[in-house]
Amino acid sequence: MLGDCGMLRQDRKALRKCSVALCKEMVVDELLVQSLQADDILTDSMAEGILAEQISHKRCWQLLYLLPKRGPRAFRSFCSALRDTEQQHLVTLLTQAVSSESDSRGESYVDSPFPLSTQEGMVPAKRARTHESIEMCLDADSPITTPVLPCTHNFYLSHYQQSYGMTSSPRGFALVISNMTFDPRAAPELDPRKGGEVDEEVLRKVFTELDYLVTVQRDLTAQGMQACIEQFRRQPDHRTADSSVVCLLSHGVEGAVYGTDGQLLQLDWVFEAFDNARCPLLQNKPKMFFVQACRGEEMDCGVEQTDGPERTCSPGCEQRDAGREGDGEGRQMCERGRPRIKLPQRSDMICGFASLKGTAAMRNTKRGSWYIQELNAALRLQARDTHLSDILVQVNRRIKDREGYAPGTAHHRCKEMSEFTSSLCKDLFLFPKYLPQY
Repeated sequence: MLGDCGMLRQDRKALRKCSVALCKEMVVDELLVQSLQADDILTDSMAEGILAEQISHKRCWQLLYLLPKRGPRAFRSFCSALRDTEQQHLVTLLTQAVSSESDSRGESYVDSPFPLSTQEGMVPAKRARTHESIEMCLDADSPITTPVLPCTHNFYLSHYQQSYGMTSSPRGFALVISNMTFDPRAAPELDPRKGGEVDEEVLRKVFTELDYLVTVQRDLTAQGMQACIEQFRRQPDHRTADSSVVCLLSHGVEGAVYGTDGQLLQLDWVFEAFDNARCPLLQNKPKMFFVQACRGEEMDCGVEQTDGPERTCSPGCEQRDAGREGDGEGRQMCERGRPRIKLPQRSDMICGFASLKGTAAMRNTKRGSWYIQELNAALRLQARDTHLSDILVQVNRRIKDREGYAPGTAHHRCKEMSEFTSSLCKDLFLFPKYLPQY
C-alpha cells in the first residue's frame, strides 16, 4: 500500500519549503485530483474528501497533508498533474527547491523505487506501520503558573462522604514518563518532541502542588518504560497513599505509545499493571492516567458550524449479558471461613487522552502540548471544588475551542478533540492543600 511508504526526503522538504506559495497559487480542481487518482496516488475517498472542501486553500492544505504519505512516486506524479493543469510555474518552484535541498546535502537527486521516508521519517522494514503520526507542532498560549487554589474546610465537609478518601499526605505518587529524543537508527521516523520538556515540567509542578510525590523519567525504551512502571506499581508506600497518577508523553498510535527505540508499549498492558489483581495496594483507590500522544495520523481539519442547536446523542439502555449479581458467585470464602468481597478485575481508573482515536495530537515546540496546557490550567483553577471527571469535561470544552495557527501550512486552523474514559465509582475530589483536623 502506498500509505505505508513515504516520499523521498528531499521531495518532502521541497513540499514543505514551498507550502506557502502552493497554498496561495495552486488550483486544486477536479482535473488535478483525477490525475493523481489515475496514477494511484490518491484513493477515491481521499479525492472525495479534497473535493468536498468548498474553500480553495483548504483543498490545498488537505492535498499537501496527504502527499508526503503517498509513496516515493507521489512527488513526480504531483508535478505531472501540475503540468497537466497548466501550473508549470509551480513545477519550476518545486524543482528548484529539490535541487537546493540536494545541493545543501551534497547529494544528487535520484529517484528510487524503494519505499523510503514517510512524513515522519524512514520506516524500517522490520515493521510496517500505517499509523505513525507525530504530534503536530503549532503555536499556542503559554502554560499558566497560577498557584493551585486551595479547597475550603466547608467544601470538604460537604463532599468528602460521597467521594474517594483523599486525606493522606502525600495524596499519592505520580510517575511522568516523557520521551523526547528517539534513537535515529532504531526509529528514524520519530522526530524529537520539541516542547515536551515544557509538558513534563508543567506536570511535575502541578502535581507537586497537589501534594503528590512526583518522579520524572525521560527518554526510555519500550522495555525501559515497562520496567519503570513495574517498579512504580510495586512501591510499598502505595499502601498508605490514597491515589496514584501516571502520565505518558511520547509519540503514539491507537492503543500504544512509542519508546525511544521505536518499539511500542501497549496501553492495555499499562492499565493491567494497575488492576485489582496486579496492584492490590491500590485496590479501591483512584488511579489516574494521562496520555499525551497521537492515536493515529489523521488531522482534524474541523467543520463549519451550522446554525441551530448542537445535536446530542443519548446512549441506549444497557443490559448485563452475564448472570445476575445474586447468583451466589459474588463472594468467596477466605481461609477462616468469612466471606470476602470480590472486586472486578479493573476498576477505579480514569484516563485522559489528548486526542480521539485515529487522530493526531497538537504540540507547540516552545509552550508544550494543547492538552497538557489545558489540564494544567483546569487543575490549578478548578480542583478546589470540582471532581476530576468534570475537570476533564472542562478540558474537552477548552480543547474543542482551540484552533491551530500556522498560516500557509496544512495545520492552519486545524482542530483537536480530547476525551477520557472512566471506571471511577465515586466522585474524585483532590481537595488541594486541605488536611482534615482530627
